[in-house]
Amino acid sequence: MIEAAMIWNEPNNKSHWDPEIDPDWSRFAYMAKLAADAIRDVNPGLTRVLGGISPIDPGFIGLMKSYGVLDHVDAVAAHGFPLDWNLWQIQEWPRRVEELRAVTDLPIWISEVGVSTFGAEEVQLWGLKKTAELLKGRVERIQWYSLYDLPSAWPATTRHKEAEGSSYYRHFYMGLLREDGSPKLALEEFARHTPEIGLVQWFHFEDPRLDEAVSWMKRLGVTHLRTGLSWADRFRPNALAWFDRQMGALEEFDVTVTFCFTPEHRGLAPHHTSAPIVPEEFADFCAEMTARYAPGSSSLDDLPRSPVCSSRQMRSMSLPIQPRE
Repeated sequence: MIEAAMIWNEPNNKSHWDPEIDPDWSRFAYMAKLAADAIRDVNPGLTRVLGGISPIDPGFIGLMKSYGVLDHVDAVAAHGFPLDWNLWQIQEWPRRVEELRAVTDLPIWISEVGVSTFGAEEVQLWGLKKTAELLKGRVERIQWYSLYDLPSAWPATTRHKEAEGSSYYRHFYMGLLREDGSPKLALEEFARHTPEIGLVQWFHFEDPRLDEAVSWMKRLGVTHLRTGLSWADRFRPNALAWFDRQMGALEEFDVTVTFCFTPEHRGLAPHHTSAPIVPEEFADFCAEMTARYAPGSSSLDDLPRSPVCSSRQMRSMSLPIQPRE
């Protein structure tokens, strides 16, 4: 079910890791090493990926290397959105990849790349074609962000809405499908690049889109999927029931699962971007989720159905336009 475990998401982006709490990223590095080792101890064969960086900054990868983090992972990842947020142009993708290769010999995954339809759907269609041309064959994994537009009633995961201005609203138009599930112009083009290009789809807690998303991904020929399991969500009532449902629905895909988001009551600050008070607790969560969902069991029926909390956690408690039915 899980083919890879990604440790955090965009750790060099303040929307996902607070640099005021951890200005030299030493806390993050320590936590990442603990998590990587915990995952390895449960399943030595599972690929461990350092959370995709955004912006693409070779210096950050060099910093992680200096802390020894790259000795504990099997790949590094990067995210790029040159038509929406990055201060570089789309044709620079090959150079950006080579800049990363200059600082590490590890495989490089582009675990998020996408284009919004904020201005026009034709822009996304062109951007998808150009991205495929520039990245296919250059990196070990490409995952397009995303299947669905973000519902307008949901907030985007960011801490700097005011600084982003109108760019903030691009978050809501990254899907190949509109909020109502209808297809955009780029959908059929995307299907021409599967399974070589995979997909990213984050599912919110008890997300009502899950089953429809699975139907669309099968129809599109997606085999590689990246999604997330939130440490913060682990403390919600019925968390494991939802995790089981989510991962069971995704069982037919090769899933990269991203472990991230600090529970407010376990952070040095009460926010999901905060470094945790006890970093070993995040490692415990990664180990628990790996034991529950990593390859080795043929189905969820073989997996434990009761909570498997650590003592620390216990204490801190040309395509058809419609998907298949």
